[in-house]
Amino acid sequence: MSDNAINTPDKHPILYSFRRCPYAMRARLSLYYAGITVELREVVLKDKPEPMLTASPKGTVPVLIPSKDKVIDESYDIMHWALSQKDPQQFYVTDLDETNDLVARNDNEFKKALDRYKYPNRYPDEDCSGARDICEAYFADLNARLEKHRYLMGQDLKLADIAIFPFVRQAANVDKYWFEGLDMPRLHQWLGENTNSKAFSAVMPKFDQWKEGQPPLLLAPWG
Repeated sequence: MSDNAINTPDKHPILYSFRRCPYAMRARLSLYYAGITVELREVVLKDKPEPMLTASPKGTVPVLIPSKDKVIDESYDIMHWALSQKDPQQFYVTDLDETNDLVARNDNEFKKALDRYKYPNRYPDEDCSGARDICEAYFADLNARLEKHRYLMGQDLKLADIAIFPFVRQAANVDKYWFEGLDMPRLHQWLGENTNSKAFSAVMPKFDQWKEGQPPLLLAPWG
């Protein structure tokens, strides 16, 4: 195992990612919008590479290694790091405190309910029957915001949108018939616009599992 593979990116930040993970999706999106080239290392969660575990022993994706002495292993922190480097679309113009509150609700209350709605068998000691109702209430609040303006924070796409929409997408795909039947047209429109965007297409190609020693896979340019 080479030291360079663990914590010394040669030219570009190293990103350990898993294509279908919503946390990894939003990290990749932030790097795309920031226009940052990364060396992508696609992970198979049942076979996590040793260099990733050495860099971040908790073993979750995404993991970004932007420099020799820095490891970022929380997706929202990766988003902040990326947009602090470059922010060509001015994602930070809006109130960051309000954005952080929205994302915190998504990452805590909603994600907890989403997990129990999608994977009730993982929680045999819990009553998961109300999880979808919690998701629906959250969707109603998002729809109400979107009735006021095109995106969650105003008329332009911002940090909150790209941080939250991968999780709404995941929930929508659990039971598409149910989700599409919700009387929330603005939420449906917002989700469709983000899912069909050039940015999302750019960060969702399929790649083989990364193996140590293979030539670097550079995703560039993102923006």
